[in-house]
Amino acid sequence: MINSTNKSKERVMKVSIARIVAFFLFFSTLSGCGYNVIQQNEEAVNQSWGDLQSQLQRRGDLVPNLVATVKGAANFEKETLTAVVEARAKATSIQLTPAMLSDPAAMAKFSSAQGGLSSSLSRLLVAVERYPELKASQNFRDLQNQLEGTENRISVARQRYNEAVAVFNFSIRKFPNSMTNSMLLKLKAKEYFKADEAAKAVPAVKF
Repeated sequence: MINSTNKSKERVMKVSIARIVAFFLFFSTLSGCGYNVIQQNEEAVNQSWGDLQSQLQRRGDLVPNLVATVKGAANFEKETLTAVVEARAKATSIQLTPAMLSDPAAMAKFSSAQGGLSSSLSRLLVAVERYPELKASQNFRDLQNQLEGTENRISVARQRYNEAVAVFNFSIRKFPNSMTNSMLLKLKAKEYFKADEAAKAVPAVKF
């Protein structure tokens, strides 16, 4: 009876050990197949997207003060100001969450709206050239410098985001990560944030 009990305990212990070994083998296999790497790369994409959005938000926050300052200049083009206000409203109304970064249509819509704001702001700043008194305003120059700095940070943040996307997209395509992703994670490739063609064509913001 005692022997039977001991044997039973031994079997339970062996089964437990086997389960523990299987558990560690399973996770070591996942690690070897890129499971953790893929998730780390996706987190890097999400973080860089958050940084980019912060800079875009900062630009949007600067626009009302810029418009108010420019609006005070005599006979400043109303059409130019209206275009900036409308472009900002459109850009800030379109939100793109990390879960939507694999949606080409959503990214295209977001990029187009942000590009429209860049274009309208550049046209406004070029128009200011015709208003010496406005260019000489310290308030305007401070806002212009903040906007220029923000545009530079947006450019850097966009580049870092696109680099993170390139790493992530490759990590889910290469073998054996591709098998891990197709069987367990089922993650889709992320979309790049491309500068709008219209925004590329406008003159640089320099005074």
